[in-house]
Amino acid sequence: MINRELYINKLLAYKDTEFIKVITGIRRCGKSSLLKIFKDEILKENKKANIIYMNFESFEFDDIKNYKEMYDWIKERTKQNQKNYILLDEVQRITGWEKVVNALLIDIDSDIYITGSNAYLLSSELSTYLTGRYIEIKVLPLSFKEFLDFTVLEDNISIEDKFIEYVKFGGMPGIITIKNESDLYENVIKGIYNTVFMKDVVERNKLVDGSLLEKILKFLMSNIGSQISSKKIADYLTSQGTKITHNTVLNYLQMLENAYIIYKAPRYDIKGKELLKTLEKYYIVDTGIRNVTLGFRNSDFGHIIENIVYFELLRRGYDVTIGKTDALEVDFIATKSNNKKYFQVTYTMLEENVKQRELNPLRQINDNYEKIVLTMDKLYNNTSEDGIKIKYLIDWLLGDD
Repeated sequence: MINRELYINKLLAYKDTEFIKVITGIRRCGKSSLLKIFKDEILKENKKANIIYMNFESFEFDDIKNYKEMYDWIKERTKQNQKNYILLDEVQRITGWEKVVNALLIDIDSDIYITGSNAYLLSSELSTYLTGRYIEIKVLPLSFKEFLDFTVLEDNISIEDKFIEYVKFGGMPGIITIKNESDLYENVIKGIYNTVFMKDVVERNKLVDGSLLEKILKFLMSNIGSQISSKKIADYLTSQGTKITHNTVLNYLQMLENAYIIYKAPRYDIKGKELLKTLEKYYIVDTGIRNVTLGFRNSDFGHIIENIVYFELLRRGYDVTIGKTDALEVDFIATKSNNKKYFQVTYTMLEENVKQRELNPLRQINDNYEKIVLTMDKLYNNTSEDGIKIKYLIDWLLGDD
């Protein structure tokens, strides 16, 4: 297992605090491995630390059927007069687990970490029991920098070719090592997709027929980087012979967001300084899942790199929206504390009309926050125009914020 320092450092920063640490993210993005690495970090600091670790997807805990049995199992293994580190993996499989977590905080000296693959983990009674007493740590698939750590960069392969691999195969950490075995890789990715779709969406929401939901998901996958409304999706599906209301589409979109397979970027009116209620953009958590589902097309490259930049901004701790300034669009507004940055993302700027199309929305913004264009054209790297910085995308992905 490779140490994902971004997340380990966050866990270490909150270690021994009163907060419950809630680790969320799509299945197979590395939450379980992260928990195991963190377990080792605790033992490095204190070899005698009492760690209680439960993975509820393991057959070892199959006999634990309810929250009372879960509490008894943990309580028997706690120690008096010392801190008990309690690590609970995929805890949502036990109905009423929230009661256990709340009781453990009261009954014993504990430092609690839990993982889950569905946002219902946080919309459950946990928020009622523990208002203001938990910290969410959102885990995403590998960044490009992490992807390079997980793979060996042969001498004859350029960083650009490695980036193409990342664009094509995505960053699910458990399967990157088999990406060159195409049949096996595709089967594993399809397995992840099917498991997320069936367990965390269809079964979790008690849907009788998941085919309509899958049509919506594939529509989103085909339109990453495009402004979308529930009405637009409903109209499209109706035109294809599947009648559906926009309210039903909204419900299905929420289900997909709750499973961490899609993420929504709302639209922000820069001049009006308000969030708009329509025409959001949706991004797919892993490009490998998208490419295996739809097939990889070079014509989609510009949209895929926009997808990659969106998630990189999330990793770096930004709140991300898309921007509107009059009739023009800004790809991303990235906000963190009192800092703000504006981004345009484009595959190429070699044609003058494309260059001006990317620069003009940023020129319209009358403030002093940093404005950046990210491109695959090395020609413009570390140049600027009208105060707008132009950066080579790969350098930006590998650099520090």
